[in-house]
Amino acid sequence: MAARNGRVAVVTGASSGIGKETARALAAAGWHVIATGRDPARSAAAAEDIRAASTGGRVDMLVADLSLMAEAARLARDIAAITPRLDVLINNAGGMASERVITAEGYEANFAGNHLGPFLLTSRLLPLLRVAAATAPAGSVRIINTASDASEMIPTLNLDDMQNLGNYSNGLAYCSGKLANVLFARALATRLAGDGIVAHAMHPGAVDSRFFDRIDEDAQARVRDLPKVSVAEGADTLIWLATAEEPGRSS
Repeated sequence: MAARNGRVAVVTGASSGIGKETARALAAAGWHVIATGRDPARSAAAAEDIRAASTGGRVDMLVADLSLMAEAARLARDIAAITPRLDVLINNAGGMASERVITAEGYEANFAGNHLGPFLLTSRLLPLLRVAAATAPAGSVRIINTASDASEMIPTLNLDDMQNLGNYSNGLAYCSGKLANVLFARALATRLAGDGIVAHAMHPGAVDSRFFDRIDEDAQARVRDLPKVSVAEGADTLIWLATAEEPGRSS
């Protein structure tokens, strides 16, 4: 079934939280939503919820762990097999690790999942975004990165050791990944302007979601009394950036 409004969105990290809420909202607006999640069971349950909200657009759910580059590349191929065009890519998947983990590919898992995997996925999906931008209204094709105000908690990236393997902490890994998300969006905005593709990075606020269930005890102690917004409030900016007219205008 084609999207009721002809538009296609990929939403990563859509098995729960603000990703799932965003996917539901786009499905309710008639989009063809390609949602992704890491956990098969949660992803299957989320797919049912997103399909229940749909008003005529197709809903696909794909499973991939973006901390693994092979899975990010495979996910891009799977998306390309589903759709020849892509109007909005929402790089929402991510989180803070509770411990240092090195993947089978040799990358620090938190930085890989927050930045390297989304970077690779975006790069591989650029042809689909360019196809959409060739015929879509100016500024309507967009890449949106879910970042964090953690990007402002470090002065810069350590370009000699971007994974911070020589000075690792869970918090530093998360801050580095989120700063990389912001810098990536800024670079994309400049480099893709000529193609008519807009790029944004956004901070959803501290959201009352599963995000805080997975962080280490020290981090949990620091955020225990932090005011948190609801999942719906956290997703609101993502939905606005994906659908509203204003985010597509040149600043």
